[in-house]
Parts: sequence; C-alpha cells; structure tokens
Amino acid sequence: MQSLLPLIPFLPLLGFLINGIFGRKYFSKTTVGLIGSAPVLVSFLLSIACFNEVATSGPISVTLYPFLSVDSLQVPFGFLVDQLSVWMMLIVTGVGFLIHVYSIGYMHDDEGMWRFFAYLNLFIFSMLLLVMGDNFLMLFFGWEGVGLCSYLLIGFWYNNVEYGKAARKAFIMNRIGDLGLLLGIFLIYKTFGSIQYAQVFSQLGTLEIGAGVVTAICLLLFVGAIGKSAQIPLYTWLPDAMAGPTPVSALIHAATMVTAGIYLIARCNGLYSLSPDAMHVVAIVGLATSLFAAFIGLRQNDIKKVLAYSTVSQLGLMFLALGMGAYSSAMFHVTTHAFFKALLFLGAGSVIHAMGGEQDIRNMGGLRKALPITFWIFLIGTFAISGFPLLSGFFSKDEIFAHVYDHGGAIWWALASIGGLLTAVYMCRLLYVTFFGNFRGTDDQKHHLHESPASMTVPLIILAVLSVLGGVLNLPHFMHIEPSSWMAHWFAGNGVGGTPVIPMGEIGIDASTEWMLMGIATAVALAVIAVGYVMYSKPDNLPVADAQQSGLGKLFANKFYVDEIYDALFVNPIARLSKLLHYYADVWGLDGIVDGVGKSVMGLGGYFRRLQNGNIEYYLMGMVAGIVLLLLSVFA
Repeated sequence: MQSLLPLIPFLPLLGFLINGIFGRKYFSKTTVGLIGSAPVLVSFLLSIACFNEVATSGPISVTLYPFLSVDSLQVPFGFLVDQLSVWMMLIVTGVGFLIHVYSIGYMHDDEGMWRFFAYLNLFIFSMLLLVMGDNFLMLFFGWEGVGLCSYLLIGFWYNNVEYGKAARKAFIMNRIGDLGLLLGIFLIYKTFGSIQYAQVFSQLGTLEIGAGVVTAICLLLFVGAIGKSAQIPLYTWLPDAMAGPTPVSALIHAATMVTAGIYLIARCNGLYSLSPDAMHVVAIVGLATSLFAAFIGLRQNDIKKVLAYSTVSQLGLMFLALGMGAYSSAMFHVTTHAFFKALLFLGAGSVIHAMGGEQDIRNMGGLRKALPITFWIFLIGTFAISGFPLLSGFFSKDEIFAHVYDHGGAIWWALASIGGLLTAVYMCRLLYVTFFGNFRGTDDQKHHLHESPASMTVPLIILAVLSVLGGVLNLPHFMHIEPSSWMAHWFAGNGVGGTPVIPMGEIGIDASTEWMLMGIATAVALAVIAVGYVMYSKPDNLPVADAQQSGLGKLFANKFYVDEIYDALFVNPIARLSKLLHYYADVWGLDGIVDGVGKSVMGLGGYFRRLQNGNIEYYLMGMVAGIVLLLLSVFA
C-alpha cells in the first residue's frame, strides 16, 4: 500500500492538469466530467484500502524525498496516514466524488465546465495534501491550496462583479487567519526544533500544563482555524461564498475547506490538552458563533444563505466540542455534517436548477409534487440536522451536548441547546416554505418545473442513506447496542508515537442523565418540527419581506450589520487610504519622478539639438573655441 499511497492525492492533480490543458479544445462536456470524476473515485477506493491497512497494521508513514533543508530544519515530503487522516481522506474523496458526479448534470450547460472540473480536482488534491502530510509545512501548503481553489471557485462566474468581490473577500479573510497559522508553525519550530508531527508530539510530555508557550501556539493555530472554518470574527466570507455554483457550496461547506480548522485542532489535541486557557477560548468562540449564526439564519430568505449560516452555526458547535475536550465527538459531527449538509446543498441546487436560477424561498412553494425525489431527500437532510430521533445528526449532536453538560455544566448545555433549537426552527422554515403551500413563482417557472437528471439525483439518494444511517458509527454506550462508540475507539488507536491519535474523552455523567438530556432534545426537535409545519406550510404564512422587518427580526435579517461595521471600520478606510496613496505616492510621487527624469532628458536633448543646425560657421566657431580652451589648459 505504501507504493500506491502517493496516487491518492496525485490522481486528482492529474485530472486537474488534463482538463485544465486539454479540456477546452479536445474534450466533450461528458468526457470532461468523467476525467474529473474518475481520479477522485480511484482515490476513494485507495483510501478504503488504506483504511483497512491502518485497521490491521497501524499507521502508514511514507517519505518520498527531502523537501526542505535549512540549517537544523529538515522537512521531508512525506505522508502520514493514521486513524484521523484516513478518516478525513474517506470523507474528502467519498463525498467529493458524489459532488463531482452531481456536477456533471448541474454544470452541463456551462461553457466553462472544463475549467470548473479542473478547479474541483485541484481542490481535492489540496485538501488531501492538507490531511495526509506528515508535518506542519505540508499542512500549510494544502491549507493555502484550498484557499486558492476557494477563490477560483467562488468567483467562477467572474463576469459578475459581485461574485468577484465575494471571492476576493474569502481570499483576504482567509489570509488573515493564515498569518496566525504561519506564526504558530514558526513558534512550534522554535519550541520543539522540528515541525514533524511525530517529533513535535513526542516532546509534549516535557511541557507543563498551562505553559505560556503552549497557550501561545494553540491560540495562533486557532486563529488559522477561525479563518478557514469561519468562526467569529472571520466568518463573513462563508455566506458570501454562495456566489459560486451550488456544487462548490457543497464541497466547501460539507466535505473539505471548512473542516480543515476542526482537523487542525483535532490533530494537535495533545497541545491543546496542555492549555486549558486555549481550550476555554475555543469553546467560547465556538458557542458564540453557533448562537450568532443561528439567530441570523432565522430571517434569511435565500435558500443557500440559510444553509450557509447553518454551516457556520454547526462549525461553532464542533469547536465547542473541541473546547470541551470532546475531540472524537467533534469528528463524529464533522462526519454526519458532511453527509446531511452536502445533501442539503445539492438538494438546494436541484431546486434552483428546476426554478431556473431562483433562490428566494418566498418565490417557491408547493415543490414537493413537482420534485418528489428532491423533496424527500431534502426532508431527510432537514430532519437529520434538526436532531430528529435516530437520524445521524441526532446522535452526533446529542453526544456533543452530553460532553458539554459534563464538562461545562447546565448553563453551557442550555446555551448549546438553544443553538440546536434554532437550527431546527430555521431549517423547518426553509423546508416548509419551499416545498409546501401553493407555488408562488412565475408561470414560466411553473411550466418548466422538473426533477433533476439521474446524475444529480443518484448522489442525493446515496447521501440521504448516509444521513439516515450515519449515526451507527458512534452509538451511545448507554444504549447497549453494539458496536457502541465505535468511532471514538477508532480514533483512540495508537499513532506513530505509540500514543492515541485522539483520546477517548469519556463522559462522566450517568446513563439516566444522558437519557434525560436526549429526551429533552428529542421533545424539543419534534415540537419545533410540528410547530414549524403549522406556521409555514400554509399558503398565506410566508416570511415577512425584508423591508417590513422590525425589531430583532430586522436585526437578524440584516445579519447584525456586521458587514456594514466591517466596511466602516476596515474596508472603507483602507479603500480611501489606497486612493490617497495611489494619487500622492504613485501618480504624483513615483510617476512624477520617473516622468520628470524623462522630461528633463528630453528638454536637455532638445536644447543641445539646436547646436546641430547645419551652419558651418557655428562648427568652425566651436572648433576655434575648443582649440583656445585646449591651449589655455596647457599654459595655465
């Protein structure tokens, strides 16, 4: 398996090169889709083989060649496939392949389809490099790669100025977080003398709990995670990322880019466990983000924007779990979230495809009859994320809530549960307004309503099945159903250094308390689903128009005016400063100096040019003057 391991990331890279170079002129759109999808499928199959080898023989470590050698810094180009990285590989390639297949139908009418699949393949390569690298430098290369690809994909329709601005916003805000990550890597090298995972984590036993340098490293790494995984205050790029095609939204929000921050902290769990202060910061930011985004989601009417703020909120819940030391629980929710959020985004794409590009849910309604497959898969995704009993999200969210109750107490649990309640509210609102009641679109849209082709519906059905069954991966131990807590035991397997990749993180509360918490969550979820149906399934119960919002509703609809605040504090002052520097430093200063030198030379040239006038008298006078000066210089 070691000899085949490099093929997993490099096959998508090969797909990128083939489609990027030859796709436009030489391949049909169907061929482009197949060339883009096939490498990801093969990478997925190879990842399954890696999973089996890790399960039987332990982690796989491969060094291809020395990559960087500067004084004592020695960094190889190598891969480390352990329980954590192989799990991420399965998510990236598995869900990524379904998104590729879906894109064949969704993007078939787009002239830039070859470019789209080239970017998707490059995205998969970068994410695999991020999770498979055996050191922080390779992680950083993959980290920057997914940032670049997100810029290219969000601004894919670059003729639209607003889409270009959204891509630029994502790129810049991610660079802010990336600076923190880079500084954290520098500090890791200064502290441990290496940036190899095995060498860094093997030295953790020599550090004291609460050491200042460890806290500094953890906080700097967390800044990188905040940018990539869209936490407060660097979250505003992610809702604007909806400018890209819908498969891009599914890829960024479900399986790849936004999970990079979760992976980073889970990978560095040994460091974070030595810094209670850093973990407290992670938990606070995660909880605040979860609630903040959930309140905004209550009043959004763009079908993709609702799902975008849902993603921000769910990511906040994952960071809350990380801050509570429930690393395996966070990874469990990463997995189930990849299933139902990819399902929801691709389902939204199916709706948008049928509606001819319409994204406002107030202009939809009654679509369950015209789009029966899309309706049922969207219902499954909505119920899964809302915590409907026995679906995947029910188990993963309940596990996080139990850890929060155990480690944080009743207040933390109550606040986290409010976030879960709000999730059910805005998702049920989205479901009922879109698929129930009477159709509110135009006659032309109604005439063209149709179910999506098989290339789009088959991936949806597979994701729906995973959203239903995904909870069995980590069933609660108190249910006494085997295999209980399978995923937690999987991550607790020994890594390269002989220590658990992710510690078990046992829950200290008794079974009766867990049953009580699960019962409360179940009752609330069912109540919200029922009340939401009464409120939003009727033809006359529509969301209020943005202009008619008031009070808190207006505040939520306008996203707490965070974008306006950022514009006032940062964007507009920087833009004005740029204009001033452009005029005074560039145009008046640098251009003035360069143009001034050129004009001076031309002026002097024009003055001396008058001496060459063709009159022999002037030339003779010049010769005489030269002779006189020569004689004077001799006899002087």
